[in-house]
Amino acid sequence: MGETMEAPQGKTMRLLLLALNCAMLSLGTCGCPLLLRLYFLRGGARVWLSSWLMTGGWPIIFAPLAAAYFRRRAAEGPSARLVLMDPFLFVASAVIGVLTGLDDYLYAYGMARLPVSTSALLIATQLGFTALFAFLLVRQLFTSYSINSVFLLTMGAGVLAMHSSSDRPKGESNREYYTGFFMTLGAAALYGFILPLVELMYKKAKQAITYSLVLEIQLVMCFFATVFCTIGMLVNKDFQAIPREARNYELGEARYYVVLAWNAIVGQFFFLGAIGVIFYSSSLFSGIVIAVLLPITEILGVIFFQEKFQVEKAVSLILSLWGFASYFYGEFKVAKKDKRQPQQLQQQEAEGHQQGLP
Repeated sequence: MGETMEAPQGKTMRLLLLALNCAMLSLGTCGCPLLLRLYFLRGGARVWLSSWLMTGGWPIIFAPLAAAYFRRRAAEGPSARLVLMDPFLFVASAVIGVLTGLDDYLYAYGMARLPVSTSALLIATQLGFTALFAFLLVRQLFTSYSINSVFLLTMGAGVLAMHSSSDRPKGESNREYYTGFFMTLGAAALYGFILPLVELMYKKAKQAITYSLVLEIQLVMCFFATVFCTIGMLVNKDFQAIPREARNYELGEARYYVVLAWNAIVGQFFFLGAIGVIFYSSSLFSGIVIAVLLPITEILGVIFFQEKFQVEKAVSLILSLWGFASYFYGEFKVAKKDKRQPQQLQQQEAEGHQQGLP
């Protein structure tokens, strides 16, 4: 197995880049459901189109990739490689991309039927799936703090389940509501599998994984996810429906296209942030960041869409923040212990020399 993941030189730079990717993931986690819900609430009805938008902004990645290439070329000269990805990573990224496209459809279908608050509740279960698959696929090591974090975040999702039926949109049938319910649950389970799968791909790679290569992986994944959703759009005749839907959109035709564009842009922030956090930390931590942001998304849904805010949502937010703090405290304790061990070993060696021991 090629354990070839490379981290940036310097702990400070690593933490800064991890924070940057967490920020991108945060923007995507909070922004994607709000923008998708805005699309559906104001007259949008194309599920395949909305799933396409989640990865359809993939050409944006060409900008940082071009910058990374010219930087390599300046350092290495004409011998600098234009594409870093080998065939194994390309095929693996393509397969994960197709799975991502399927996950996008399941998620978009749920968003078309459920309020932001209810969908956030269901997506929060993703953390449990991520923890399970991280253990099975990449042998994720759990500490008492990380287990406590998963427990608290899962409890936060369970608290949200109380009175969730009161958020059911008016005029929606039981069949539509529960179909959206199980589609969203399926999206949570599938993405809980995708995150550790990305980490496994990094570990199985036979070449060094740099952040430039992470960008290429993101490009391939989003391209194939978009192809998958494009086929669905063609079959469902979404392309023909877009102009008609734009003319009838409640916010106006111009704003219709603005909403679509921002969906695509924010979607790229989400996916790039997610795989970046995996690169600098782990798939479990990526899942934890997503989970802790879901109650915040709930609050934003209350603010922007006047959804109901029960006491359960406040309790869920507190539990989520507690779980997040627990994870970070555990990481701090582990880092402190790892730092102390070499010092203790040096001290023991010094004492041994003083006593005349070999």
